[in-house]
Amino acid sequence: MSVTEKFLSMEYGPAPEDPREVLVWLDRHARKLGHFIGGAFRSPAEGVYFDTLDPSTGEPLAAVAQGSAADIDAAVKAARGALAEWQSLTPHARARYLYALARQVQKHSRWLAVLETMDNGKPIRESRDLDIPLVARHFYHHAGWAQLLPQEFPGYVACGVVGQIIPWNFPLLMLAWKIAPALATGNTVVLKPAEFTPLTALAFAEICQEVGLPAGVVNIVTGDGSTGEALVKYPDVDKIAFTGSTEVGRAIRKATAQSHKKISLELGGKSPFIIFEDADLDSAVEGLVDGIWLNQGQVCCAGSRLLMQESVAETLIGKVRERMSMLRVGPPLDKAIDIGAIVARVQLERIRRLVDQGVAEGATCWQPPSLVMPSRGLFFPPTLLSNVHPTSTVAQQEIFGPVLAAMTFRTPREAVELANNTVYGLAASVWSESINVALDVAAQLKAGVVWVNSTNLFDAACGFGGYKESGYGREGGREGLFEYLEPEWFKRAPRLATKPKAMDQPPEQEIDRGEPQIDRTVKLYVGGKQARPDSGYSFEVRAADGRLLGEAPLGNRKDIRNAVEAARKADGWARTTAHNRAQILYYMAENLSQRAEEIAGRLAAVVSKEQAHAEVRQGIERVFSYAAWADKYDGAVHNPPFRNIALAMHEPVGTVGIVCPADLPLLGLLSLVMPAIAMGNTVIAIPSEAYPLIIGDLYQVFETSDLPAGVVNMVSGRSAELLKVLAEHDDVDAIWSFAGEASSVAAKSLSVGNLKQVFSDEGRAIDWFNTEQGEGRWFLHHATQVKNIWVPYGE
Repeated sequence: MSVTEKFLSMEYGPAPEDPREVLVWLDRHARKLGHFIGGAFRSPAEGVYFDTLDPSTGEPLAAVAQGSAADIDAAVKAARGALAEWQSLTPHARARYLYALARQVQKHSRWLAVLETMDNGKPIRESRDLDIPLVARHFYHHAGWAQLLPQEFPGYVACGVVGQIIPWNFPLLMLAWKIAPALATGNTVVLKPAEFTPLTALAFAEICQEVGLPAGVVNIVTGDGSTGEALVKYPDVDKIAFTGSTEVGRAIRKATAQSHKKISLELGGKSPFIIFEDADLDSAVEGLVDGIWLNQGQVCCAGSRLLMQESVAETLIGKVRERMSMLRVGPPLDKAIDIGAIVARVQLERIRRLVDQGVAEGATCWQPPSLVMPSRGLFFPPTLLSNVHPTSTVAQQEIFGPVLAAMTFRTPREAVELANNTVYGLAASVWSESINVALDVAAQLKAGVVWVNSTNLFDAACGFGGYKESGYGREGGREGLFEYLEPEWFKRAPRLATKPKAMDQPPEQEIDRGEPQIDRTVKLYVGGKQARPDSGYSFEVRAADGRLLGEAPLGNRKDIRNAVEAARKADGWARTTAHNRAQILYYMAENLSQRAEEIAGRLAAVVSKEQAHAEVRQGIERVFSYAAWADKYDGAVHNPPFRNIALAMHEPVGTVGIVCPADLPLLGLLSLVMPAIAMGNTVIAIPSEAYPLIIGDLYQVFETSDLPAGVVNMVSGRSAELLKVLAEHDDVDAIWSFAGEASSVAAKSLSVGNLKQVFSDEGRAIDWFNTEQGEGRWFLHHATQVKNIWVPYGE
């Protein structure tokens, strides 16, 4: 073949990476690796091992310990034992340990990359150029946060012992995402790597030994799903951080519902890759290659749904097919390979099954006809499914493989509707030469990360995480640190008394015995209107001395349904400017102050006069405070080491169901409803069951304050029954439950269906009169979710 012919064919010769150093390391361990507990490797308690395989050949690499409940017990005890010493170190000392970990990762970067590729099957180029550099970056970045923690997070403390469970698609990178922020914030860790890819986690354990990390600060227990389950259910774990499938995330939520474990979940996705007609199509196709065929498509945020504007669809499909024909599939240690091996046979079979199902449902399947596939190992060719219906299985379910589902749209509005038409909300990519179009669409996408004219950009400074059933919580950046911290006062708060002290019998002299009984019947407040309950029933509300104060409507399932519908229709509130929301809250405070004596007088029938006046006085101040916060709780601009900036935007969670505390009928309700609506959420509030008549005073305040209909809805009744309906309703995005431990447990266990965010008192006493506990950033943090929008910037 002539030079010209070779140039035109552009055929690549093999360029294999030498695995010698990895094989020496494995042999040094006699191809048998135990758990890393208390700073040392140890054999599993039950003596059971399993093989981890090279997916490109099917050959075993090593035998790895199968973790049992006894191993988890030992690891958690080691972490608990190391906690006090680790937290007693100065921030600078912890920072130096994280810096040392970063340096050692860099020193061992090449063989870590080779080990990752051999255990996982991803191309060596990706392990070498993406995964391992990002691992080091995370430890460097969080070394800085460890140093700055007291200044930047005053009043916050570490959760304690953290259980972390990571997936097999980015084994060492996911370890860094989890361990770096946990250590930086003063926690100790028990980490369970994926069953298919445990080796780099165990290599990292050796790095912990090399830098002299105190024993017990990091513990690594390998095993299958039963090992992870034992970790999740272990009672002395303070937090669980999980990355993996939505199904397992749902199981973790259910398993931890009756505990007080803090939870963060980074789950599945079905990310849209949106290309408009004015986009640079060649650049978009190159982005698409990274978006869906990176790591064989085994990426939770893979751009697996291609949405093309109809006018360029035919041209674009042609370019995509042409580019697919250039992809090379083969041994992942070959530096000239684009697509490596699928991690395990069970995953390969799932990919095949879903592609077959997509074709059966009407999709057209195209694979490069001249592609040469390896004769052994677990491989699947890059696949394009076109003519996909938006509701078909391959458009809705996460395939987690090198499969692209393509469909068309006509207008930006239709593109947004298609993009948001899944239960997931992890990431999205938008391609347009019009910055107006790109940012307008980005703002409407229900996704935690949006890349503009780019894709699959990650950095330790920028938060990553999802909306909806893609989970909650963030990893990376300032927002990621909150997942490993709690307010110091809350962590030390006493358990909530069974009987709220504020509802005790007021002193005898505070009751005016000459006052006649008031027959007062209020209504529900739904969609900006007073509404009679669907049940047709009311229930008596009595004073502490037994006097009848009036009757409150007995709300039921249909009333909650109507309230949720009204709240969803009021979604324009989220698009109202922060300044306008602030003005309406200021107006509420003004109208509340004009009726202060009247409301306090009625409250005094169920609480002391002092408390009644204090609730009204503090309530006015609280509304004023959140009016002030409405246009000041800003996001941030992250500066990653790329030619991009990431706009970390605070967005409302959506529709929030709120169960208010019983003992402070007015202040409790205002302290929860106000931060939610200040940030643009809509609310269904269940008022204090002890004094639900407060809604009669509040809806008059709301009606005279220009609050749009449906922003606040109030349904009184039996709190436990109404909470169940709210928690199980798929159009409710979050539950705030502050009515005690039983209510907290119910909120978490009943809301696993669509993985609602749950914010609760965890059965702890909150002093709502104390501004440190009853208002501020803690509530605003839970009232918002961060969307990181990556935008090209600079040269």
